[in-house]
Amino acid sequence: MTKNSKLFYLWLTLAFFSWLDFYCSSAITSYIYKHGFLENSVMSIIYVRNTGAAFSILEHSTTLLIIISIIALFWILHSVINNIHKIGTLFIFWTSLLCAGIACNLYERIHLGYVRDFFKLNFINFPVFNISDIFINIGVFAILILVITKKCYKK
Repeated sequence: MTKNSKLFYLWLTLAFFSWLDFYCSSAITSYIYKHGFLENSVMSIIYVRNTGAAFSILEHSTTLLIIISIIALFWILHSVINNIHKIGTLFIFWTSLLCAGIACNLYERIHLGYVRDFFKLNFINFPVFNISDIFINIGVFAILILVITKKCYKK
């Protein structure tokens, strides 16, 4: 792929994942508002306002989390764009997923003052989380695998 097609792919996948996150999060929270929570032995869908980060770290530190998110987004995107000629499309894909998760949580923090969490695992004691959190964790895990296996660069 050319540099321009990789940049297009980066922005296209980032826009798609962001749209998917916003759409699904809005649909789930809308359902909760209309019908209440859902629950089974594995998972509950509830509504929680999270003013902190993962595991309620930095609770009520919205401004700090906004700053950290903005810095992380700019740093990641700057690094990818500056090295776009060297990296492969799989790395771009997972980076887009990661950045979409960060961007969507950032948007909610700025717009709402908190992040909407709604997935609760009932079979273990685990914090309530959202789609952005899933995107961030999968993105980080996939990028680490690519870096460890040295498959982040194009061949």
